[in-house]
Amino acid sequence: MKTIGIIMIIAGVLLGVYVGVWLLFIGGITQIVNTLKADVKGLEIAYGILKIMFAGLFGTLTGTILIVPGAAVYKNGKE
Repeated sequence: MKTIGIIMIIAGVLLGVYVGVWLLFIGGITQIVNTLKADVKGLEIAYGILKIMFAGLFGTLTGTILIVPGAAVYKNGKE
């Protein structure tokens, strides 16, 4: 059971980094750059800025979804 807990913790960290860094932070920057290359639309730029601003929050929340139960499984699990 402890192995499952460790796997859940690792998956939570990876998922949190993926959502926070790749999807939201880098995705927000990419969205702003692509909007500036084409027609400049204020709403798309604002959406890209919001993605960058909330990247840490959503990355943390996404990771927590797996890290907290994984830690509980690890703590209460048998060898």
